[in-house]
Amino acid sequence: MDTERILQVENLSKTYGKASNKTEALRGITFDVLKGEFLGIMGASGSGKTTLLNCIATMTTPSSGRIILHGQDLSKFHGTQLSDYRGREIGYLFQEFELLDNMTARENIVLPLSLHGITEKKAESKIQDIASKLEITDVLDKFPSQMSGGQKQRTAAARALISNPDIVLADEPTGALDSQNSKTLMDKLAEINWELDKTIMLVTHDANAASYCTRILFIQDGKLFHEIRRNTKTESTADFYERIVTVMAQLGGGSANVL
Repeated sequence: MDTERILQVENLSKTYGKASNKTEALRGITFDVLKGEFLGIMGASGSGKTTLLNCIATMTTPSSGRIILHGQDLSKFHGTQLSDYRGREIGYLFQEFELLDNMTARENIVLPLSLHGITEKKAESKIQDIASKLEITDVLDKFPSQMSGGQKQRTAAARALISNPDIVLADEPTGALDSQNSKTLMDKLAEINWELDKTIMLVTHDANAASYCTRILFIQDGKLFHEIRRNTKTESTADFYERIVTVMAQLGGGSANVL
């Protein structure tokens, strides 16, 4: 992993509604993401995890604060620059796959490239390469209805990676999968993170999925609550899992209870 800061989140806040109906989803969150990092974001339901991810994806506009990618403030992006950011600089992996039912896996995967004028024929070598890494070459000509849940999510992962984005945002990607398919997906994402030095930001409530990360930020009520890092040279995913479970158990008791 490089020490280059790829993403900076500075004092980010997001408020929904007004007066008595006001909800503060994010309350002044600040952190950096390093190039090649596999960063996990954890917290209870409603803690602000997905809001944070959606702000970085520019699907949600923050109320205040800044998000900076490679030194560029995302709030200043408009028009073509914004669409280029969404299509080329970030990849988004959804919990429920979000594949188009009337398209084959190959067509779904190439969709981000086709929106920028790159044809399926030109992208074929890229498609084959990423499909091979994710072990889905045998479903490239199948429609989503003909695939298992695990194959659908790995197809969605291929779509998120095909444009070689600077950062991949994954929102509960194992949420709709059984334990075996969850493990397969996380093994593949970890391989891609390690072999391709791909930066991944994973929102999850699943300690098993989070144990693949190199660092985890815990969010409580829209604020950063705690942070832990894995020593990738000496600490196994099983040992890191135990530390994650310990923090999650203490999350409800406030920061004074975190070891």
